[in-house]
Amino acid sequence: MAYETLQVTREDNIAVVTLNRPQRRNALSLCLMRELIACLGEIGRDRSVQAAILAAEGKVFSSGHDLSEMVGRTVADYREIFDLCSELMMKLHAIPQPVIAQVQGMATAAGCQLVAACDLAIAAEQAQFATPGVKIGLFCTTPMVELSRAIGRKRALEMLLTGQAIDARTAAEWGLINYTVPAEELPSATRKLAGKIAGASPLTVEIGKQAYYAQIDLEHEKAYAYAKEVMTVNALAGDAQEGISAFLEKRVACWAGK
Repeated sequence: MAYETLQVTREDNIAVVTLNRPQRRNALSLCLMRELIACLGEIGRDRSVQAAILAAEGKVFSSGHDLSEMVGRTVADYREIFDLCSELMMKLHAIPQPVIAQVQGMATAAGCQLVAACDLAIAAEQAQFATPGVKIGLFCTTPMVELSRAIGRKRALEMLLTGQAIDARTAAEWGLINYTVPAEELPSATRKLAGKIAGASPLTVEIGKQAYYAQIDLEHEKAYAYAKEVMTVNALAGDAQEGISAFLEKRVACWAGK
């Protein structure tokens, strides 16, 4: 598909999706959110893709919602914006392939939410993260959902209530991203991580990703009850039997995706 606000490329079994509104700081306009939802849907249906990278053109990863679409609108308009944003974040969780954010610069408000919603994230050392909505009278309530689940209550509230930015090293310490690398190493580091994922059974990765999000907010006992059933079904899969046999026989596994 051709997109107005995205660039999409393939590197073997890895899809690279790049936000392409650098002149607007990659703000999440209605058009961009619709296109990104559609793009993720296409990736999710393509079983030859085993991991995805979400990158951005320009100096800013994403400045959040496009504020030019946020002035003088109706209740229905605002609901449409936040409905689409919520659908986008949940789509990142829903597709079978892990999505890695490749954060080269500032990620603010819904842009910070986008990073938090990705399964994994690597940032350049100069990247920064903020939820500054409180400073303009519009609290970052929807970003709060992903942020609080990524970094916990006290740290999320500090970012949300002050609007102050944190640097990439702090973001890594707090768990918003996995780790930082020098800017010149960011593309290769992201692809190295994607490659490690793409070497596993795609079926097993899909089962694991879905199970992770299903159990993460369950009470402890219920999480185990759910997880043991998933693992039982997983153990019956051909790829699990192949992987176990390959390990015991000291050979490379041959995944069939079933």
